[in-house]
This record gives sequence, structure tokens and C-alpha cells, in this order.
Amino acid sequence: MTIRVAADGSALGNPGPAGWAWYVDDTCWAAGGWKHATNNQAELTAVLQFFRATAHLDDDLLILCDSQYVINCVTKWLPGWKSKGWRKADGKPVMNVDLLQEIDTELPGRQYRFEWVKGHANHPLNEAADSRARAVSEAYQRGATIPAGPGFVRAGDGAVGRPLEPRPSPARLTESTPAIPAAPPPSLFDFDEPSSRQSDGAETVDVIVTLTAVEFERLAARARTRGVRAEQVLRDLI
Repeated sequence: MTIRVAADGSALGNPGPAGWAWYVDDTCWAAGGWKHATNNQAELTAVLQFFRATAHLDDDLLILCDSQYVINCVTKWLPGWKSKGWRKADGKPVMNVDLLQEIDTELPGRQYRFEWVKGHANHPLNEAADSRARAVSEAYQRGATIPAGPGFVRAGDGAVGRPLEPRPSPARLTESTPAIPAAPPPSLFDFDEPSSRQSDGAETVDVIVTLTAVEFERLAARARTRGVRAEQVLRDLI
């Protein structure tokens, strides 16, 4: 089965109050945004959030975008940027690198393709995504309630939960202030003086996990998608 979705973004003033949205149908869509971000950040986030929302599925994905920038980033430029340490051919840092890195982590094992559609040309799915993204940006502009949508819901699946809102940092970025990848933490697990306790008759050991904000959000998104606690996602890796 192929899931057909439109992903779009809106930024009033670009940068300014911004919203992103992906739309499958009136019962299956999601939206979010920030008080201040660029249109490209919103467009990329719409794609990222759809990948996250469907991480539990093995369906083929057809993603409709009116942004050639987004399509080229994911399908053409990303591998080369990654191999060069997230720098462009001229040596300058890649714009919106944090979002691109997060999208990159969602791609392995996924069956997807992008299709360009002309914006504001009465394409039903594109118009639906665009109107929802703009509604979020306008809500942030007015200080009103954000229309977040039901998330990914498909007959037989039940409510999967809304995609996790992206961290606030993209809202502070502009096209003139490129992001530089943060250095990874020195250690993921801290085993200093683990404490043992009894749980259901079995001895357990408390392990402290140190995660970056990006890692934590990725973990939380996968936990929400599966409907389990974050601890269970980690436990399943063992």
C-alpha cells in the first residue's frame, strides 16, 4: 500500500510566525510550528514529522511537496553534504543542518519517493496541507490556540498519537545564521555506582542515560508512535 501525503510549510514574513503541516485526509493530519522560523525550516519539519509519525509502518510513502528545496535536499544533496561533514561544496556549513540530520536518521529502511506539485494551484492535498500550515503560523501571530490535528490515524491502526513537536532551536535560526552540528556527548551511559534493587523478584540495576536534546526527542517520538514508555524502547534494544 502507498500512503499519499502532502507536506507544506508557512512563515509569515519569512522568518516570522511559522507553521508546518502534513495531510493525508481530514482524519489523518498533523501540524505545529514556532513563534519565529523560516519557510524552509517549516517545509523540512513537515517532512520530518511525517516520517516520524509513520515510523511504525512499512508502507510505501509518496510525499507531495511544492518546495524544490526540500525535495533536492532529501533526494540529491543530503548524501554529499553528509560525506563532507555537513558542508557544501564551497566549504560553507549547510543550512538547517539539524533538521536534515534528523531526517537522515529516519530514512534507512523506508520506502519513499517525492513528487513536486505546484503550490497554490488548487491541488487538493497540497492546498489542505498549506491551509493547515498557514493556520498555525497565523495562530502564533495572534497568540491563539495551535490547531495540531489528530496525528496519524488509519482504519485498523487506532490512534497512534501526535508527532512530537520539534525542539525550539529551529525557531531561533535564520537563513543567515547556519547551524553547526553539536559535538556528541562524551558518553551515552553512565555506569558510575549503579544501584541494585528488587523488581518482581528479579534484581535490577539503575542505569543513567545521558542524551542530547535531539536524541531524547527521537526516543520520545518512537515511544509515542509505538504507544509505549521510553524505557521500553531502550529495553527492546538489548
